[in-house]
Amino acid sequence: MRLLAQPRIEVNGRPPSAEQFPLPLVNHGHFTAMQVRGGRTRGLDLHLARLDGATRELFGDALDGDQVRNHIRHALGDDTPDASVRVYVYWPDGDDAASIVVTVRPPAPSPKSPQSLRSVGYQRPAAHIKHLGGFGQAYYGRQAVREGFDDALLTGHGGVIAESGIANIGFFDGTSVVWPDEPSLHGITMQLLEPRLPDIGIESRRGPVRLADVTGFEAVFITNSHGVAAVGRIDDMTLPTGHDVVEAAARLYESVPWDVI
Repeated sequence: MRLLAQPRIEVNGRPPSAEQFPLPLVNHGHFTAMQVRGGRTRGLDLHLARLDGATRELFGDALDGDQVRNHIRHALGDDTPDASVRVYVYWPDGDDAASIVVTVRPPAPSPKSPQSLRSVGYQRPAAHIKHLGGFGQAYYGRQAVREGFDDALLTGHGGVIAESGIANIGFFDGTSVVWPDEPSLHGITMQLLEPRLPDIGIESRRGPVRLADVTGFEAVFITNSHGVAAVGRIDDMTLPTGHDVVEAAARLYESVPWDVI
């Protein structure tokens, strides 16, 4: 396999010109991110549903899933079976249809484990959409890294936890994984794990989780397109790591079938 020398970008299935690729200047749009291996990805139907739903909400129009798949396949070409792929959707002024941007980069490794998170008082607007213009989460994420953490943990009033800057977060209370019920993005990895956890004897539910409560959980972990990783520290609180539930969740995710793009 030949690794990409530089990122590959296509707009509507073609290399972009300066005129048709204003994405760096656009913040009204949305995207999805996936890991591709052998021309396949996990949860393809969920990615396509995410893109279609956000396009309907933001622009009042549907998005053809087959067209999205064709654009991804074209951008991957015959020489890049493994990659990190993002699909962006925005609507240029004056156009009568949305534009689909596909970026292809080298595949991402599994996330570092355990993770450390720095809590911040910030929640994403329209958090249910994986939207463009994520200055706030990027700002706090970079600030957290400068302070020696891996990412930011986004919280609301009273220290109610929502999500990390780039991942969902789950808390195991001994019988169930509790996913915070604050406004957040329901990530694809979370969507794949949540209905499967009962298959391995672990219940899953939504509920409030506060910073003051986190040391009472037996395990904490994050999920995103890179995989599943334990959380070993939030602010100055040390959390238990090495719990079987985190390893079980990681194995469960690894068992999810890959879908042909």
